[in-house]
Amino acid sequence: MINLVLADDQALVRAGFRAILSGEPDMTVAGEAADGEEAVRLARRLRPDVLLMDIRMPVADGLTATREICADETLDGVRVIILTTFESDEYVYGAIRAGASGFLLKDIEPAELIHAVRVVARGDALLAPSVTRRLIAEMAARLKPPPAPELAALTARETEILDLVAAGHSNEEIAAALAISYPTAKTHVSRILTKLCLRDRAQLVVWAYESGRAIPGWLP
Repeated sequence: MINLVLADDQALVRAGFRAILSGEPDMTVAGEAADGEEAVRLARRLRPDVLLMDIRMPVADGLTATREICADETLDGVRVIILTTFESDEYVYGAIRAGASGFLLKDIEPAELIHAVRVVARGDALLAPSVTRRLIAEMAARLKPPPAPELAALTARETEILDLVAAGHSNEEIAAALAISYPTAKTHVSRILTKLCLRDRAQLVVWAYESGRAIPGWLP
């Protein structure tokens, strides 16, 4: 069972998400928050698998709350999906930098939302539409990539897989592209995260662009 917390300052929005998600046999909504501070409190008390987080909320915004949750080692199992109506470079990049595992616009189709929750709950893939990945690339392109000595710690195969992750490929797609098994692909990604001291694939994508390893323009 996937335990969820919904954080949005609009009760009607929370009710809509609850109606969609609680109808799934493998999901349950454990709690709701109307502001960022309450979202953090519920995360610590309920330890949900996935927390759906609005960005613009009173008291503390979603980025602040996400940053606090993801920085708390005791909440390592809590994955955050940012849900917003605002499609802007700063929000996308800020959400991923804060530690969010996904970024979705609120006009997403119900089936896509349900799929997103399942994917993020298993920690298996970066959840973002192609437009979001493109915005991350555009934002990173404005930075001057610093040296990345951490790359020396990766094997040739791990570097190859890093490039595929940065391009937005899932573990299934990586396995198919490299003619390896899914468990092998997943193990390689986990080792890369450990070596680079990163939380998840979302942060790995940002790191790849900031370090200059990934080149903006790779993504469709």
